[in-house]
Amino acid sequence: MKNSMKVAKWEIKRNLRNKSFIISILSTPLLFILFFSIPMLFNSGGETDQNSLTLYVEDPLEVWSTIDSTGLADSLDWDVELTTETPSAAFLDDKENSVMVSFQEEHIRSGQIPTYLSEDLSETDLHQLQAIQPFVKQAQLELFGFENDEIEIASMPVSFIAQAESETDQAEEAGGAFSFLERLVPGIFAGVILFSVVITGMMIFTSASQEKKEKVSEMILSSITPHELMQGKIIGYFVLGVIQVASWIAIILPFLTWYVDFPLLSYLFVPELLVLVLIAVAGYLLFAAIFVGIGATVDEVSSTSNFQGIIFMIPWLPFILLGPILSDPEGLIAQIGSYFPLTAPGVLIIRLSMLEEWPWIEVIISMLILFVTIWLFIKLAGKVFKTGILMYGKNATPKEILKWMRES
Repeated sequence: MKNSMKVAKWEIKRNLRNKSFIISILSTPLLFILFFSIPMLFNSGGETDQNSLTLYVEDPLEVWSTIDSTGLADSLDWDVELTTETPSAAFLDDKENSVMVSFQEEHIRSGQIPTYLSEDLSETDLHQLQAIQPFVKQAQLELFGFENDEIEIASMPVSFIAQAESETDQAEEAGGAFSFLERLVPGIFAGVILFSVVITGMMIFTSASQEKKEKVSEMILSSITPHELMQGKIIGYFVLGVIQVASWIAIILPFLTWYVDFPLLSYLFVPELLVLVLIAVAGYLLFAAIFVGIGATVDEVSSTSNFQGIIFMIPWLPFILLGPILSDPEGLIAQIGSYFPLTAPGVLIIRLSMLEEWPWIEVIISMLILFVTIWLFIKLAGKVFKTGILMYGKNATPKEILKWMRES
């Protein structure tokens, strides 16, 4: 174990001195914050100051005075100027963001109000005038001799009103939303840990192959056993994954705490988080054993065969089952995915993030299967690593790898 820790320390120091690794640690959360903030920028961009609309009104019937008395004009932020000029396009020749309307009696009666726009506006900008349409309609009804109560009814739009929920229903709905967040936040956190340590676990594949190519492994194995070398790599890259996650959390968590409108930290630090993190760590150990064993069989990363390339796809198998799991987290497919070791880490995290009550029997059985599989894979990976790390000149075939696994 002492030699394994030396290998782990060497891997940690070597990668922490690598500029690309440091840049990847910092760039990932910064890109997350950037893309998370882009919608905020667009939303605020939609509120940028624009020149307020200038409305010139020919108003012999004093329609605008009625509108003005309601305070609607102030809320619309229009600059309104009453004029006795005859409405025409020529009147707006030297003006911008301006509209001219005429409230003559014949126009009100016909319901067709002549409107002129400055050259920088188009007919699509006429939608702004819809805000005063009810008042023009009221003036029209008055001209036709309608009484006030009739005008009020005629001007009132018909609305379809949803039945209000009781306070109890609203409280239950709000409680359900917060309950879902309480389940989802720890799951997302565990998913980030799994994603991060799996990514660093993939680096074991490259590391083992690179050392094999440069024949560094020969010198290392002169003083330690292949099992100690493999074990040290797994421990070292696990620590690198933890460092990566800690760095992401240190950068992203303050931003999310400021941005979201619910108690993120109280949702995050719950007892269930320990179980989810344990699942994520188990997932790393499983995939790291696969990566380090197969990495030792590759002589040149650039010439990786289809077989070795497929290995990189294994951690993403749960995404194939994502649809059925989301639609029915307690269904047969979700249960099978929980028991199958290669999909269990991802499927369990997704399922437990959605379920109100955890199926503890299924979780315990799944974890037992997962840990037995980890022990078996580490043992098999050790056999593959022992032989493969010293084989040069070609990539190992699946037949050769199976042969090494059967050797005692």
